Amino acid sequence: MRGMESPEAAIERRNFERMDADQLAAHQLERLNNLLATILPANRFYADKLRDVSVPLESLDQLAQLPYTLKAELAGGPNQSLANNHTWPRNAYVRWHQTSGTRGRPMVVMDTEEDWLWCVDAWQYVLDAAEVTKDDVCFLAFSFGPFIGFWFGFDAAAWRNCMVVPGGGMGTLSRIEMLRTSGATCLFCTPSYALHLAEVAAQHNIDVAALDVRCLILAGEPGASVPAIRQRLESTFAARVVDHSGATEVGPWGYGRSDGRGLHVIESEFIAEFFSVETGLPAAEGDLAELVLTTLGRHGAPVIRYRTGDLVRPTWQHDGENRFVLLEGGVLGRVDDMMIIRGVNIYPSSIEQILRSFPEVVEYRMTVFKEQEMDRLLIEVEDRLDNPQRLEEELRLRLSLKVAVQSVPLGSLPRYEAKGKRFVDQRGTVDASS
Repeated sequence: MRGMESPEAAIERRNFERMDADQLAAHQLERLNNLLATILPANRFYADKLRDVSVPLESLDQLAQLPYTLKAELAGGPNQSLANNHTWPRNAYVRWHQTSGTRGRPMVVMDTEEDWLWCVDAWQYVLDAAEVTKDDVCFLAFSFGPFIGFWFGFDAAAWRNCMVVPGGGMGTLSRIEMLRTSGATCLFCTPSYALHLAEVAAQHNIDVAALDVRCLILAGEPGASVPAIRQRLESTFAARVVDHSGATEVGPWGYGRSDGRGLHVIESEFIAEFFSVETGLPAAEGDLAELVLTTLGRHGAPVIRYRTGDLVRPTWQHDGENRFVLLEGGVLGRVDDMMIIRGVNIYPSSIEQILRSFPEVVEYRMTVFKEQEMDRLLIEVEDRLDNPQRLEEELRLRLSLKVAVQSVPLGSLPRYEAKGKRFVDQRGTVDASS
């Protein structure tokens, strides 16, 4: 890692956040043209995709003329694990990571030293939001395997001269003990695992609110911007919750607003576009939309107009000094996770928000399947009250939909360290209900 975080870098980030729309567009256009000049024609993937595009672009509006990039294109053929969009020969790269594989076969993405440091720079926005200083002790409850997870966060905190404590290769109880003995003030993990840490601590009569943890920096899945989950975690740990979002193939692109309303896109380093789920046209204020991102500093493995599959509600008209676009409620779900239950469009995050509003619900799992031509949904819950009827009633009231809820024994559903897998999609099977 290079030298410690400088005061000038922090000032520059704040200045970017406060740019008006015209200033930001000019900055993004300059960075985009620099990216294109750097990667073309060496990057064979984009040299082919952009062969009919005249560069440099004269206006950011011309970005809309460029084709989308899809994950299926990056992944390549069935016998290929390395992403297709690498620019340089393999010996130019120093980092090797792969996608989590929760949606298909894992895909390998490599980074040059310069690209890795660009991602670490972007992560400083997350640490700014959490008000992390060199006096903090950062504990990362993360496996440190090939999934990129909190690797960026580890280096970003070390660069800020924090004490950094790796929590890989440990059981949950051991991690709780290390949180105590290290005096950790910041906990980095997924929302699922933070809930599990609290559950295991309670089983052993340990009060996590009595630890030194003042802030939870959470990523990997929706949750930290879901009010019911956020409130439960902040109450349980007596600590702030800061959301973050990123992806192996994109980098760290979003960080939480201090009041928990959602995520800001790091628009100094990414161009964000939004396309309405309903119309397919550019989204208006507050529309449910798919997020499309262009990286501006990852030259070794760039993505241009990448369809992330993340569902968001963008708003540009928000209060505060930070003018980066705000995604109300954070990432709301995935395009391919949408269910149509008796004509009602439902996303897993909507159900999670309702279930997590019941403190007696310890864990849950949703299974969607086809019954003839209709989507059907079954929800299994570990419920200390063993009263699924009240959950069915709340779902009916808030979603105008009757959903089957079934109690299962406490401790019988899986727990997760990385991304939670509480949504099981069996719609590709034949009549999975039978």
